[in-house]
Amino acid sequence: MNVFEQYESEVRGYCRNFPAVFKTAKGAWMTDESGRRYLDFFAGAGVLNYGHNPDRLKEALLDYIASDGITHTLDMYSVAKQRFIEQFQEVILAPRNLNYKLQFPGPTGTNAVEAALKLARKVTGRERVVNFTNAFHGMTLGSLSVTGNGFKRAGAGVPLNHTMSVPFDGFLGNGVDTLDYLEAMLIDDGSGLDTPAAVIVETVQAEGGVNVADKTWLQRLRKITAEHGVLLIVDDIQVGCGRTGGFFSFEEAGIEPDIVTLSKSLSGYGLPFALVLFRPELDQWAPGEHNGTFRGHCPAFITATAALSFWQDNWLEKAVRTKGKIATDRLRKMLKNFGTKAEVRGRGLIIGVAFDDPELASSISAACFERGLIIETAGINDEVLKLLPSLTISEEELARGLDIIEAAMKATMKGSALSAA
Repeated sequence: MNVFEQYESEVRGYCRNFPAVFKTAKGAWMTDESGRRYLDFFAGAGVLNYGHNPDRLKEALLDYIASDGITHTLDMYSVAKQRFIEQFQEVILAPRNLNYKLQFPGPTGTNAVEAALKLARKVTGRERVVNFTNAFHGMTLGSLSVTGNGFKRAGAGVPLNHTMSVPFDGFLGNGVDTLDYLEAMLIDDGSGLDTPAAVIVETVQAEGGVNVADKTWLQRLRKITAEHGVLLIVDDIQVGCGRTGGFFSFEEAGIEPDIVTLSKSLSGYGLPFALVLFRPELDQWAPGEHNGTFRGHCPAFITATAALSFWQDNWLEKAVRTKGKIATDRLRKMLKNFGTKAEVRGRGLIIGVAFDDPELASSISAACFERGLIIETAGINDEVLKLLPSLTISEEELARGLDIIEAAMKATMKGSALSAA
């Protein structure tokens, strides 16, 4: 690891929590250069919903490369793009009665968010975008301006303007409908809030601590934005592509956003790929008005098209919900047995254990790594242990990972008790 420490920037992060040099990976497992295997409950921060090197995607990619399929096209037409668009329409949009135009921005999530914000401002002629407390939308300036994390915002080095943060569902405690505040600000001419261009929301705040918006809250948000002519942007970058069960995280609430951003697991293989969906009447871009050198990444089109085969029926959606319940029930039982003050929350296979003692999550994560499980933390103080396994993980592998969490939790609790004594 001396090479990394000597030559790589201090900005590196995850490697500090998971200090191994990884060499190969398959399914739910990663292997380091010494041959040690680790069960992966991280999945590339939600990039690898179908696991590492899924066969059907790998075979499609290898066949494409072997045939000298074109790799880079900017936004010129390609067979790879055509097939993806056709399949996405047939498998994802049409069955859900969603009528969206597709925009391919630069290949990362923050590129998609930047495009969504620019389009909302262009279409409405307004500047301000409303976001929510504890939100995370990316690391470029526009995305940072609608992100709640103060540490990450400070890294911008310049003022982050033309936005307004309002309380997310549950931010003010149980029994408080935080949308009362937003609606009052929009209704009252004395509020000082001019009608915004858009509201951007994550249905589950992943990096923010696995904060789950209730479906009735999301339905009311959709109603409020529609009544005031405000565009609703759903950021589905981390919790879309099946993470919560349905392909889109907003399906359960029965709402239809004006704009949707996707990335992370969209390619299904870890290849950079992002997409912005929006209602056809919002497509007011001039040619080339928003672009990106790598918006025509054909290998990602190939694997993304192959990944859509997972959604030709509902078996994966059912499996995600089943495995999510297994994990949630087991975690709650652990906490009860240990007498630990914590809350289990999440949807599908994004599950958070929020500890009253914020140091416990990081300690348990470290203890898990020692035992061969990769699992990260989330929340403003890293107080949430965040389970993000692949959607295709077997129930046996899931149980094994939960066994490791239980052992790590037991060891951590014992260590905390000894320290207190």
